[in-house]
Amino acid sequence: MRIASLDATTLEACLSAAVAAPSFFNSQPWRYRLDPDTVTLEVRAAPERSLRHADPVGRALHLSVGASVFNLRVAALHFGWSPVVRLLPRPEDPGLLAMVRMTAPVHRNAGKFRADLYPAVWRRHSSRMPFSDRPVPPAVRAELAEAAHTEGALLTFPEHTETVRLLRVAAEAEHRSRTDTERGMESRRWLHPDEEAAADIGLPAAALGPQDAREQIPMRDFTAQRHPERLPAQAFETTPVIALLTTEHDRRTDWLRAGESLEHVLLVATANGLCASLLHQPMEWPDLRLDLNPAPDHTGHAQMLIRLGYGPQGPATPRRAPHLVSEPWTTP
Repeated sequence: MRIASLDATTLEACLSAAVAAPSFFNSQPWRYRLDPDTVTLEVRAAPERSLRHADPVGRALHLSVGASVFNLRVAALHFGWSPVVRLLPRPEDPGLLAMVRMTAPVHRNAGKFRADLYPAVWRRHSSRMPFSDRPVPPAVRAELAEAAHTEGALLTFPEHTETVRLLRVAAEAEHRSRTDTERGMESRRWLHPDEEAAADIGLPAAALGPQDAREQIPMRDFTAQRHPERLPAQAFETTPVIALLTTEHDRRTDWLRAGESLEHVLLVATANGLCASLLHQPMEWPDLRLDLNPAPDHTGHAQMLIRLGYGPQGPATPRRAPHLVSEPWTTP
């Protein structure tokens, strides 16, 4: 018996949700291919859109793809399918990072996620703007931690002293990246002027955001040059809320699950009216990434620092159209 097909409109909506996921430098390092016979979407890496200096082992690429897979799951449930995910399904094919097979659910949304995560997919984007000092309620923090736990990761909210230490590590990483010639050149290649409306990857200048006047929060300077006229200094929150996402192990599957966890957290945050930005800089330096792990035992593996708060949403970054990231299925 042939499995029900995935109609073109639903497929396009699912792929649009997938590419709405956050990615390192908005590189969107993914491709998709549908097997119509099994209603299975293959999710492949697009290595030509990786960053050789900032992400030499592809960890950030895997996180990006994992976030995309999570959005696929949310969209599939929204349209009445139950997604079954296999990560790294073929060891002999390392570019195939995931397979998402659509099956019929017991009932709509299957009670697995909040019903408002699908609309949150379209509202979520990184905000590098200053947040207010309004505290994030304990119940919301607990829900965010549970979202990460559901996907196999741990999300913690360090106390003030530890938050200061983590931000200091991130500031050191930002300084290193800004003074590294090769990384600076690589970073600037992903920037494009605002007038380049046709650009569908990378970062428009308007998305860069301001810099913290007190330099308490190390917002990334994508120009790697700190031009005051391009990155105006502003007063950011005095008590930043920082969350640390970690995994028990540090394999490719853990990176993908960390990406799913990250997007689950970000969508729940969006549904709760929170904004977020990602402090990825220390993940790009092995010694500093190790320093992020909770003291004193330094167990686990840091995957992302997330800044959360209430404030203005930053501008949305461009996305590639679904037909540009999908490939036709060919029978072997």
